Amino acid sequence: MAQNLEELKKICESCEGCELAKTRTKCVFGVGNEKARLMFVGEAPGEQEDLTGTPFVGRAGQLLDKFLFAVGIEREDVYIANILKCRPPKNRDPLPAEEDACIGHLREQVRLIRPRIIVCLGRIAAMRLIDPEYKITKQHGEWVERGGYLMTAVYHPAALLRDPRKKEEMLADMKKLKAKLDEYDN
Repeated sequence: MAQNLEELKKICESCEGCELAKTRTKCVFGVGNEKARLMFVGEAPGEQEDLTGTPFVGRAGQLLDKFLFAVGIEREDVYIANILKCRPPKNRDPLPAEEDACIGHLREQVRLIRPRIIVCLGRIAAMRLIDPEYKITKQHGEWVERGGYLMTAVYHPAALLRDPRKKEEMLADMKKLKAKLDEYDN
């Protein structure tokens, strides 16, 4: 077990637990407030993330930033990570074996950060963290308690880029998320 996020990051950067280690440009560990009450978890880094080593900096990340701004959540107040720390080729969905190789790193991040709320970005993260049968189109925005954490899932911002009609549902989910965060402030 790592003593802090910096130590865990070094472990991830030297990880060769799956074939993705051979093709990554950079390990995409995570970024944000190390004492965040709110943590977002996506599935895997994309091309821009692989180049920079920072999650959610491409078009999907810019859209996530707009939703955070719209509901009054500062990106600096949250922590953002992915299940996988390395980019799958051509942004394909992560393979179960790749998720299995990386999930321990994410669990350690959660243990060290201790967020109150975890938001899965998209169906793949929700299926891994909430329920293997999770249906994002039907269950997005629903709350569950798992291992002492309050969890929900919202559409992945990349899905909204492909289907902008879902943006209203995403905004409604983000407003509910902000309301839930505000409950903890009072």
